[in-house]
Amino acid sequence: MTLSIEHATKKFGDFTAVDDLSLTVEQGQMHGFLGANGAGKTTSFRMILGLLNPNAGVITWKGQPITYAASPEIGYLPEERGLYPKMKVLDQLVYLAQLRKMPASKAKQEALVWLERFQVPHYAAKKVEELSKGNQQKIQLIASLLHNPSLLILDEPFSGLDPVNVEMLKSAILDFQKQGATIVFSSHRMDHVEELCDNMTIMDQGKVVLGGSIREVKRSFGKQNVRIKMDEDLTSLKDTAGVVQFTKTHDGALFQITDEETADRLLNESMKLGKLRHFAIEEPSLEEIFISKVGKAYA
Repeated sequence: MTLSIEHATKKFGDFTAVDDLSLTVEQGQMHGFLGANGAGKTTSFRMILGLLNPNAGVITWKGQPITYAASPEIGYLPEERGLYPKMKVLDQLVYLAQLRKMPASKAKQEALVWLERFQVPHYAAKKVEELSKGNQQKIQLIASLLHNPSLLILDEPFSGLDPVNVEMLKSAILDFQKQGATIVFSSHRMDHVEELCDNMTIMDQGKVVLGGSIREVKRSFGKQNVRIKMDEDLTSLKDTAGVVQFTKTHDGALFQITDEETADRLLNESMKLGKLRHFAIEEPSLEEIFISKVGKAYA
């Protein structure tokens, strides 16, 4: 049960929204898409779902293009709200599940379980428009996974949620993955992708800038960070051999370095300056890698 994208390209007139995208997501994996607005993430998702036809390339799930016949196996959370505002929450969840061939009685039973899990059982009889944006997002996610799909596509699933609710939804998505579901999601938050995903794709202006397993991407970057906390000024260490970048922090400094030997040099030199409170070698963040590859901050 593999999701395969081979050289997919999508143009709108003279504008190329997605340019030669290729990737494979195996069953049970979680794959993250990163990129600023307009990078091509949503267009990629719509091509996977068959909502848009690529100008070139082939996209398959279990060896076949996704059509409406496969909808019982697919869950999709769009970035923009896809709910009926005047319809009551429970009625809506049951109706959407029925469209994916789920019996109404089972859909109602499962929907009530999910509403309880997301701490919104009291909204079952309310209209969607009466809910806050965050709670609407919860209902949207329930709608995408209520029918127990084997492929789940989530476009900005944590949008509009406070940290407590983000953790609640993360937990649900991870549980879903443990049951064997293949999950693809996009996010503006690199830390979410870093925490949840096995593999990732970074897109910029329709092109893949970086892709692969997060571990491999970090390893291939060839740089690490050293974080030092001490009261003394560490500016004098910025010219140490092997230091690529120096950033002063409120309680010390952060050094981007090329190798472990540089870390040893920084440790020795910092101890000469005074009492060391903290010394750690850290792997690079996805944000650092993105800025390095794309040449601008992620927004």
